[in-house]
Amino acid sequence: MSLDPPTYLNSVQNNIRGRPIPWEGAVRTGYITDNDLAKIKAVDKIRKEQRRQTVENDMAGYQSLLLGGDNGKSVLESAAKRADVIQYILVLAGDLMNDIPSLPSVLLDHPDPYKPFLPLLSYSSNPEDTIPLLTSSVLASLLSTAQAKFPKSTSKTDEALPKLYKYLSTLTKSQDNGLQDIAVQEYSALLRTKKARELFWDQRQETVNPLVEILRASAGAGKDTDSTLWSGGASIKSATEAGLSGGVGLQLLYHVLLTIWQLSFEGSLVGQGLEEEQEIIPLYTQLLRLSPKEKTTRLLLSTLLNLLSPPPNRPRLLPIATTARLPALLSNLKSRHLTDPDALEDLKSLIDLLDEYTSSQTTFDEYAAEVLNGHLRWSPPHRDANFWRENARRILDDSKGELPRKLATIMGKSWESDKQVLAIACNDVGCLVKEAPEKRGQLEKLGLKARVMELMADGDESVRWESLRAVGEWLRYSFDG
Repeated sequence: MSLDPPTYLNSVQNNIRGRPIPWEGAVRTGYITDNDLAKIKAVDKIRKEQRRQTVENDMAGYQSLLLGGDNGKSVLESAAKRADVIQYILVLAGDLMNDIPSLPSVLLDHPDPYKPFLPLLSYSSNPEDTIPLLTSSVLASLLSTAQAKFPKSTSKTDEALPKLYKYLSTLTKSQDNGLQDIAVQEYSALLRTKKARELFWDQRQETVNPLVEILRASAGAGKDTDSTLWSGGASIKSATEAGLSGGVGLQLLYHVLLTIWQLSFEGSLVGQGLEEEQEIIPLYTQLLRLSPKEKTTRLLLSTLLNLLSPPPNRPRLLPIATTARLPALLSNLKSRHLTDPDALEDLKSLIDLLDEYTSSQTTFDEYAAEVLNGHLRWSPPHRDANFWRENARRILDDSKGELPRKLATIMGKSWESDKQVLAIACNDVGCLVKEAPEKRGQLEKLGLKARVMELMADGDESVRWESLRAVGEWLRYSFDG
């Protein structure tokens, strides 16, 4: 999978290529050897074909130059105090690997191919410093090649990947879209094997979280402002003018979606975690609603299919997809006249999957799935008197009281950015008390009566109203329960 090199990185590399380096001074002060200098000059500022022939005729010598060998250290280690030399060698290393396709494989035959590079990721306390930035590019290329060369994974690669992931995560947290795009493109180059994706997931607080924040910004919904996601509150028009919301350009959006799509190949591993920690299904439903290009639509559809399809994920994620109104959105997508065959195939598979699920679900199943998801919205059951009359006792007794316990957990949060969740929860508690008054003690033991009474003083009018109604149901029977 080939992506265009990031513009910002190209600019940095071109700047360094044009700088004069006082090589003879570096030799006199012992930072590099005469032999190092000869090899550098032999490939410096010459035609690609001549450079290729020179390196191919001395592969072992260039491996030793960059990585060290029996005759000495890597030039990156010996010149550690010369930032200008290190920068130049890092750019040269990248150029050589690009110009001589067989060189990365030769470098990987070295007993410790990453050793001179890994310390440079922390060369500066500023992660945006040129040296770690250039190092990450070289390492990403080497590690990507290593995964193709050694599909079964090696200990050296498995040790190096988390260190590079950690550095790249600092770039994704930057406010600079150019630096974010460098990191995301390098992630994409690295997520080539199951092991690489598993390691990426293991570090998800550093790796995945910042990427989802970029997606949330593009959907116009920051963390915990989830009412936007569940209500579908942005317009396609706003998404097509110079990108999406939050200053996220279409190129960065595409590359982030590409990275999450690659991660979704491990759908059974990551699907439920992504939903529990990031509410990925409503987020992707909203992004699909806003998607301004067919290439982003294709990635969104494919990722959703990868997450929803694995049998272990279906009981947890399919109800959430239904609550997020994904089925209706997929039906509308048919009218967008998609032309990409993969997107069309994934669209059909998703529609079939959700149709099969919804055809077998009862209203109780839908309500239970919504509560267990942990995010309530005004879906039909909440206001349906017949639903509560028929299902209140089942809600209280099913799975040893799992649903009221989950309601208590939901109500224990402040929901500062989405107060309607508390209003809905108060409504549900009131309905349970009304239809099953003999179960009041069960609800009180969970702290629900105390919490409802506390919410009568909440700053949100709808929360105050629904909590007052719920308390009223208790008062119908006695003042002290």
